[in-house]
Amino acid sequence: MLYCFFSSSYIFSQNIDESDKFKGVPKLFKSQELLQIKMTYANKDIKLNTNDSTYIKTVLVYNNNDIWDSLAIELRSRGNFRFKNCNFTPLKLKIKKSRAKGTLFEGNKKLKMILPCLSFKSKNDKVMNEFMAYKLYELVSPYYFNTRLVSFQFTDDSGKKKKIHELMAVLIEDDKTVAKRLNGKVLERNIHPLNHEDLSSVRNAIFQFMIANTDYSTMYQHNEKLLFINNKIIPVPYDFDMSGLVNASYSVVSNINGEDIGISKVTQRLFRGFKRDQEIFKKVRAEFLENKSKMLDLVKDLAPYYDEEKEHRKSLEFINEFYKVISDDKKFNSMIIDKAREGK
Repeated sequence: MLYCFFSSSYIFSQNIDESDKFKGVPKLFKSQELLQIKMTYANKDIKLNTNDSTYIKTVLVYNNNDIWDSLAIELRSRGNFRFKNCNFTPLKLKIKKSRAKGTLFEGNKKLKMILPCLSFKSKNDKVMNEFMAYKLYELVSPYYFNTRLVSFQFTDDSGKKKKIHELMAVLIEDDKTVAKRLNGKVLERNIHPLNHEDLSSVRNAIFQFMIANTDYSTMYQHNEKLLFINNKIIPVPYDFDMSGLVNASYSVVSNINGEDIGISKVTQRLFRGFKRDQEIFKKVRAEFLENKSKMLDLVKDLAPYYDEEKEHRKSLEFINEFYKVISDDKKFNSMIIDKAREGK
């Protein structure tokens, strides 16, 4: 059964014209219906025989408006940590422009794909939590990666006997597609966060606090991309598997550049943003508070896709705990304002 779980009310609260919502957005991401796809490849080949420049060939079979179609693509592994620690490695899909023309995938030369890590009962729920994080960020920023939830039938033909896995997955827009859609460009060099556009920087930092993620660096573009848009430098986050919201079995507290950040569990929140004008913090705080009902409704609407109800309940509780912090002046000041970093 296909679901469509996002209505037009789930649009970020910034002053963006409704008519611009899908401007430049590839067809793949204009719908939020669950997309059914199928692929066959050898999992061991992905792990052993692909890298940044080496792909394997396969066919992506997909259901578009109750019609099954197929598309020849190429695959490789991605994500260093998950590559080493997961049964199912995340994927990078490469699609030739000529083959994609006229299909659901037109406009996407490359896509990322999140898969469950380990093969256990609630394996899909961690994918749902990460998908949730992407969708929550859409509510507070106009600068984000488009995503599409996928029901993925993966046939692993590594051994003598093929093995079929029914998985939930997420397709993620490529950074160059994001930049093109937003009339910007991807920046490849490191730029200190205090040189980033102030509102986007604070939105990003408070969002990372909300999902309890410390596995990112806007300075070194670790799980962040910097876009240059309208003469402003905009951080755009991705890859939230190490966050407390996801709470993956393999997650560890980040120590980027060997820095001990003073927490022992990924579910502990620690603000990692930088000091800014107090009016910026007040404005962003107000945006998050204004979007509270939308965020909680979004979380609730994802409930049917979880394998275990308790996992979904935990995610809802986790977001509610964040709102207990930012709705309380004392907690907001002590846990966010007072924790904001200086220029290092």
